[in-house]
Amino acid sequence: MTENVTNKLDDAIDFEIAEKYAAERRENIRTFVQTNPDYYIAQFDKIGGSARFTPTFNLTAGILGPIWFGARGLWMWALPFLIVETLGYVQVVRGLFGDLAADARERIASIEGTLELRRQQLQSAIESQSDKVDVYRRTVESLEASIGDIRLEAQTIAEQGIWIALTGLIILIIIKGAQSIVANSALEAQFSEWLSDRTKRSGISVRQLALSSLFMVIIVGAAMYHYSFPGQLEMLAKFPTDPDIRLTGILWVEAFFTFCVTQGEALFDFITYGIRLILDALELVFVNTPWIVIASFIVLLTWLTAGIRTAIWSGAFLAYMGLLGFWVKAMTTLALLGTAACLSIAIGIPLGMFCARRPRFYAFVQPVMDFMQTMPAFVFMIPVIAFFGTGKPAAVVTTMIFGGTPVVRLTVLGLRGVPEHVREAAISFGANKWYLFTRVDLPLASPSIRAGINQTIMLSLAMVVVASLIGAKGLGEDVLEALQYANVGQGILAGFSILFCAMILDRLVQGARK
Repeated sequence: MTENVTNKLDDAIDFEIAEKYAAERRENIRTFVQTNPDYYIAQFDKIGGSARFTPTFNLTAGILGPIWFGARGLWMWALPFLIVETLGYVQVVRGLFGDLAADARERIASIEGTLELRRQQLQSAIESQSDKVDVYRRTVESLEASIGDIRLEAQTIAEQGIWIALTGLIILIIIKGAQSIVANSALEAQFSEWLSDRTKRSGISVRQLALSSLFMVIIVGAAMYHYSFPGQLEMLAKFPTDPDIRLTGILWVEAFFTFCVTQGEALFDFITYGIRLILDALELVFVNTPWIVIASFIVLLTWLTAGIRTAIWSGAFLAYMGLLGFWVKAMTTLALLGTAACLSIAIGIPLGMFCARRPRFYAFVQPVMDFMQTMPAFVFMIPVIAFFGTGKPAAVVTTMIFGGTPVVRLTVLGLRGVPEHVREAAISFGANKWYLFTRVDLPLASPSIRAGINQTIMLSLAMVVVASLIGAKGLGEDVLEALQYANVGQGILAGFSILFCAMILDRLVQGARK
């Protein structure tokens, strides 16, 4: 008896909790949607009652389309729907009112100008009894036939207008149906996000509705007018520009670089001298040292870091480069790469350490690194040549610009990824800042830092061929020569040498990390 009473009491409590939750949910939906809340309460309950996609029908969303989605803040849905809906409107207006034969008439006008010239030439040839009469006659007949074919084509296209409009109407019906079906589900998903973050957009304000309406009218109207009446409004076909703006920009850029070159000559000479010292030292080691010493050292180092199997493959790669006559150029490439990679790592790791605990400074550095990685290499080679001239120092700087950013990013990522509870435990045991940095942060961040070093080396090696354009020697020179003279064999063999250098360096770094 007591157990039954207890069960009934538990059921009553559960029912009361469920009723309270349902009432709170309904109130939240009213606050979120603001318009027609009873409808959305029923639809959200239907959608939330199943783990699968539950199709519902929202007539208002189907009629207004992207305007409804934009007004509700669902721009990730509004933009794709706007593109497809614009296509449908364009097809309808183009098929019913558009000038479908405009392109054909332009082609006819162009051919008629040529035809008139050929007729005059034919008449002159007939009057002078030239032996080219037949040639001009055949040309005139060919042009007249072409005009006839194009006119038939234009007539056929004009007759297809109703079918083009029908296709657009079908597209509109389909997209309107899709909008009606997915609208409530998309809004319910946004409602779930709004429950955890009340700063997200809710309801429909006049400003949101006006913005989405204006956006759709401009996009759809401009597209319909442009495709239905091509060439009528030149502003839609060509961006309004002024050549003087470009010329002024060119003059400003040239003046800026001229100022930098003249004022910073001593600085650029100092940087070039420092790069030369490192580069000459590495070339002395790799190029002038007997090949058997370098080869043995590389194989031994690979064995110690990555294992005997990798060491055997490294020996085979080195033998390939030696037997095919690429040894000296491969060592020159390694010297150039080593200079760029060493400088990138020496600058990048301390910079990453500094940025890891200073978010504001890293926010300033990030756009600079984005610029370095996204700007094409042939573009930033121009100022490099202006500052450092051509030759190996300029190639080293170009390689550093392209390949120096991963080590900074991954150093920051590794240091920021150190668990806070580990650092707090070390601090609680009396660790000072230096001990915390050297014995806790760096060991835990070392896998990410090593990955950054590996990526810097690989990206630097990818610049071998590009760097050869500004005077860098090595394997890139053979590839560049093969491109210039279409020497397939030489280019492939030199390319494999570059690949093998990359594989050896990759196994050295990856093996040490493992």
